[in-house]
Amino acid sequence: MPEMTYKRLGGSGLKLSTFSIGSWVTFGGQQDMDTSKKCLLAAFEAGVNFFDNAEAYAGGQAEVVVGEVLKDLKRSDLVISSKVFWGGEGPNDVGLNRKHVTEACHAALKRLQTDYLDLYFCHRPDPDTPILETVRAMHTLIQQGKVLYWGTSEWTPEQLTTAFELADKYNLEPPTMEQPQYNLFHRDNVEKGLAKLVQERGLGTTIWSPLSSGLLTGKYDEGIPTDSRLGQVEWLQELVLLEGRVEKVKALKSISDDLGCTRAQLALAWAAGHAHVSTVITGASRVSQVHENLAALDVIPKLTPEIRTAIEATLA
Repeated sequence: MPEMTYKRLGGSGLKLSTFSIGSWVTFGGQQDMDTSKKCLLAAFEAGVNFFDNAEAYAGGQAEVVVGEVLKDLKRSDLVISSKVFWGGEGPNDVGLNRKHVTEACHAALKRLQTDYLDLYFCHRPDPDTPILETVRAMHTLIQQGKVLYWGTSEWTPEQLTTAFELADKYNLEPPTMEQPQYNLFHRDNVEKGLAKLVQERGLGTTIWSPLSSGLLTGKYDEGIPTDSRLGQVEWLQELVLLEGRVEKVKALKSISDDLGCTRAQLALAWAAGHAHVSTVITGASRVSQVHENLAALDVIPKLTPEIRTAIEATLA
């Protein structure tokens, strides 16, 4: 197993493992507690320190699983997050109003069996709540010691700029990180949209879907298995399986073969190598998959300018 490397979370002093693990889809839903525990502990033992969660994942059960597994580990060795937006069916169980942000934080702390969240994300922008209200709510949680850093997920650069300007104006804690989708097929937001805020504001990025819902692994080369994520979620197929993408993924195999890695490891290494990426969130349904993903660390130094040019030519 390669030695884990760490990156600073944007302009903060916090360091995140280059590859992290997320609880979306698998933990608390598709797999049992024993398998989840083995995957989480395998990641931790390999050097992963960031565990990404959200109140929406498996209706909160993902956080219950993660909390049960991590509760006996040294808390200062862990970076634990939650995300707030989709919390239930009630009128105040959704969104980024002060009431839901506060109550969702308390609920996440209970599920995760911890006294504080290292990172707390606004899972999506909320058109029904003034951004100032959300910034104030996050500032309060930080002042109370329940949250160390707050951030956003899939906010536009314009929305983030507003949050920064309001924080400056009212002397409030600004967002520290954004969680955007980023992979070989989904790039503009990180490489163009957020670039100015990363450079000027020190914004960190904790990217999700580095494998484009499994497409970049090659698992859909010959069709869509019925037991796969795309096989079970029709709307996801429409977003991921755009025309020509499968053929481009097939063409990447010659590059990964030359490097002695899988296409999944190639895609993970490519994403982690971007200067604006703080950590790459991976998923795993078995221990061997944890190890396979983390082996991408060895691929990062192999991505020479020539190899990156070959990747771009393949995807053009």
